[in-house]
Amino acid sequence: MTKSVRDVRVRRVYDPPLDQDGKRVLVDRLWPRGVKKIDAHLDEWTEEVGPSTELRKWYGHEPAKFEEFSRRYLVELEDPARAEALKHLRELADVHSLTLLTATKDPDISEAAVLATLLRQ
Repeated sequence: MTKSVRDVRVRRVYDPPLDQDGKRVLVDRLWPRGVKKIDAHLDEWTEEVGPSTELRKWYGHEPAKFEEFSRRYLVELEDPARAEALKHLRELADVHSLTLLTATKDPDISEAAVLATLLRQ
């Protein structure tokens, strides 16, 4: 018996919504600059799942640091509040297609990418 893979995507919050996005959830801890809440077309903002300010500042979205960022972020996700937020995202992904949104210029090396990998497992 094979386990079905959850349909989880990563996109920028600045990109227009697509029909296949399913539930759209912002996973950044900070609200994105220049985006009005009405224009974000969000179903939810799950800010609790975002990385700590310290980790975010240390990382600075430098591609060379992504592997270490991912490792440190996975440890942070064990924190009870973050673990509960991650559980909520898993529950959403069990029922819907899920698009994790981030303001990051390169979403492939963001916390959303780390979360998507986790949620697809």
